[in-house]
Amino acid sequence: MTLAECKNLIDDYIRWLKQGVRLEQLDDCVMITTPFLDRHNDALQVFVEPRNGGLLLTDDGYTIRDLRSSGTELTTEKRRAHLEAILHGFGVRLQENDEIVVTAVREDFPQKKHNLVQAMLSISDMFVMGEEQVLSLFKEDVARFLDENSIAYITDIKLSGKSGLDHKFDFGLPKTPKRPQRFIQAINRLNRDQASTLSFQVSDVRAVRPEPIQAYAFLNDEAFGLNEDFVAALQAYEIVPLRWSQRMAQVGSLNGA
Repeated sequence: MTLAECKNLIDDYIRWLKQGVRLEQLDDCVMITTPFLDRHNDALQVFVEPRNGGLLLTDDGYTIRDLRSSGTELTTEKRRAHLEAILHGFGVRLQENDEIVVTAVREDFPQKKHNLVQAMLSISDMFVMGEEQVLSLFKEDVARFLDENSIAYITDIKLSGKSGLDHKFDFGLPKTPKRPQRFIQAINRLNRDQASTLSFQVSDVRAVRPEPIQAYAFLNDEAFGLNEDFVAALQAYEIVPLRWSQRMAQVGSLNGA
């Protein structure tokens, strides 16, 4: 590629940026609609208002609200650390009202606006992290729920089965006068393979246990919904499905009551 060809590409990119930008006056601020799209294929919008002799650029809280409405909370340590890394990386900050903001002056406005848009895109992408990382975050949500409701547990327990294999479960709950020993598996997105694997693990462990053992599966039905056929497959092997959206109804049984 020659310098002239590369310059033409850059000119085309700048032309695309300009054509995709729309401005709208809103009281004392201006709304900039950009050509950049979020995960819903909606155009990202930045709001600009005068502030202390300079400019305040904000997403008006859209990015964080959208994550929360989709079931992605930002309250765990890992999520907060990931969020902070994005904010620091783009030189923006998060206010208490969930707005992502950055201050600018006329001279650095283009760079600051670009940084804010890139931060919005990166934070929005936290919804679609790699499956392993998302599962880890859902396990954190389950652990936090157990902690907040004073439910005693141990993490990452290993139990041997009739096959001679060791099976790892996310949480183990002790036996109580009213409940047998229990364990919980956190499943972020239930599919056929996960239902089959957990059913085998539970059956394999139960086959060598001298006492009854109760199996639960916490299912994230807020982010992805549930296939009821896979839920029924778990129930066929006496695995109790716990829907995350109804978690507060399970406190009593998990506490051993």
